Amino acid sequence: MLSIVGIVVTFVMVFGGYILAGGKMSIIITALPFEFMMIGGAALGGLLISNGANVLKKVMKSFGKVLAGPRWKRADYQDLLTLLFILTRLMKTKGMMAVEQHIERPAESEIFKAYPRIQADHFAISLICDSLRMMSMNMDDPHQVENMIENQLEKHHHEVMRPAEALQSVADSLPALGIVAAVLGVIKTMASINEPVEVLGKLIGGALVGTFLGVFLAYGIVGPVASRLKQIAEEEAQFHYIIRDVLTAYLHGHAPQLAVETGRGHVPSEIQPTFHALDEAIAAVPATMTA
Repeated sequence: MLSIVGIVVTFVMVFGGYILAGGKMSIIITALPFEFMMIGGAALGGLLISNGANVLKKVMKSFGKVLAGPRWKRADYQDLLTLLFILTRLMKTKGMMAVEQHIERPAESEIFKAYPRIQADHFAISLICDSLRMMSMNMDDPHQVENMIENQLEKHHHEVMRPAEALQSVADSLPALGIVAAVLGVIKTMASINEPVEVLGKLIGGALVGTFLGVFLAYGIVGPVASRLKQIAEEEAQFHYIIRDVLTAYLHGHAPQLAVETGRGHVPSEIQPTFHALDEAIAAVPATMTA
């Protein structure tokens, strides 16, 4: 919602200030379609050249993410911590064999089914299950499991950041593309050098619309969108870092309750579940899940 408000404010302030200062919109309106075709088309072409189909699909989907904001809320973090408590408690009391049936078929697991939003995140489920498998094979060397988790997180974060990086590249290129469009406008103007001053003035004004449009799109629209995407990716990455923090704390010998509390302490402050809320959520877990 704030993104929409920001776009509206940008347009109103820029064009409103121009009109109030006595500027004429007719020149901009006349030149805008052609300038946008040149600048926007070149930017789109560059995007297609420099990225694969997979990244382009993510770029298209990312605009909805900018409007919706980060995926994970306070309740989701509380559910994640509760889920990790159940799994580590079950592993501590019943051993790895009791957890194996859940991590081998998480789609059928009653434990994972109790948290559908987390179950829908394929990477989170994969990270949990793969980490627990590694724990069963390398319990005597926690550092190997930690390195595996870190590598998985780094790989995923790199992939998630690609749409934002692609849009940032477009934003960086837009001012130069605006100059290209402006130069073409100057070439057009020079071909009409014998025209009256009034005509030349409109032609030069139309050419300058290209420079304006490139800079405006770069710093007023595309750049902020790319920046917001990066913020969202970093905020959502915290959700997966909690998995790492809880499981590595458990690996180093902490009790499930203390391991989960370690993870809770790393949740961003504005959406961090309180100690008592998490304690109540854990207390509400059916005994059949952890015993």
